[in-house]
Amino acid sequence: MKPIRLDLKAESLESFKKNNAVDQVIDHYEEILKELFLIKNPPFRFNPDHQKELSDFIADHLQGRPIQEVGTWFYFPWNKILIHYLPDELHQEIRTARNKNLISKEEQSKYYNFTVGITGLSVGSHAATTLTMMGASRVIKLADPDEISGSNLNRIRYDYTKVGVNKCDLAEQFVYQVNPYAEVFSYTNGITSENIHEFLAGPPKLDVLIEELDNLEMKIRLRLEARKLGIPVIMATDNGDNVIVDIERYDLNPDLQLFNGVAGDLTLEEFQKFPPQELPRLATKIAGPGVVVPKMLSSLMEVGKTLYSWPQLGDAATLSGVAIAYVVKRLALGEKTRSGKLEVNLDAVFDPDYEADRSKREEDKKKFLDALGL
Repeated sequence: MKPIRLDLKAESLESFKKNNAVDQVIDHYEEILKELFLIKNPPFRFNPDHQKELSDFIADHLQGRPIQEVGTWFYFPWNKILIHYLPDELHQEIRTARNKNLISKEEQSKYYNFTVGITGLSVGSHAATTLTMMGASRVIKLADPDEISGSNLNRIRYDYTKVGVNKCDLAEQFVYQVNPYAEVFSYTNGITSENIHEFLAGPPKLDVLIEELDNLEMKIRLRLEARKLGIPVIMATDNGDNVIVDIERYDLNPDLQLFNGVAGDLTLEEFQKFPPQELPRLATKIAGPGVVVPKMLSSLMEVGKTLYSWPQLGDAATLSGVAIAYVVKRLALGEKTRSGKLEVNLDAVFDPDYEADRSKREEDKKKFLDALGL
């Protein structure tokens, strides 16, 4: 479901409201124009004596038309809200104004025109949210067949009213309401062997894949296809309060082993022969046994025994979105970017005893890795 863009040449605003189930109208266009004036004229930010200049700016924008007839109106069928937006170019300017000069105009354009695909919209929802906030990825592909569950609410930025709603739909709605000029391709049935090539190769073809699925077979399939197409892959894995970021540069090295080689020269055929009891061991190898915190390792061994599922925290899920958006920005701008398995470790930054406790952590980690045969 996409927003409906009103054509005021074909139908009046009042007629549209009568013919559609509009529950709310949001129109802050005049206030937004005032802010846009200050963005374009920074010296007036701290000079209140600019009423004439502001009036001239607004008059030039309106060109003699009523304010309701300028800009663009978008109607969102999922919540029945009708909103008045600036024209596309001005909307992008105002919503990224506070990025400058941390992100220059030229850099913002590259970031905005960098096509991103996200598979798995638990952790992936934070990537979609942060990328959208930062003015990235005008074209974005989203894939997840699952619905929000009660246990998701500890790490996804939705409330209980969203339980039972498809994760893909919710992420798509957020993107469109921030930027209705975006182009979102939504795969509410998830990634399958039938649509995997289309998702990656398009049109449009992805510039980067953000892979956040639980399904090990599909993780492998996506990488095999991404490698063929020369598409880099980013995966963020929450690790207690921390995050492990995997960056696989298939765009630079078409011979790169899957998962940067941590699982060996793994093929799909080999994976499909794995006995079920070997899958936790493989998942741990992929996640990174050398950096996974002991509490996570011990918890993995309790899944299906004393735990419903592996633990995940909201701070780590949020941090994953931040890390992903940062790496995507570096890729989009052509900046040098480390590849491999990298750790974003809050414990190392904030815990004064982190180094002193290293030997105890390693001892605990070795105990659990031995139990997994690693």
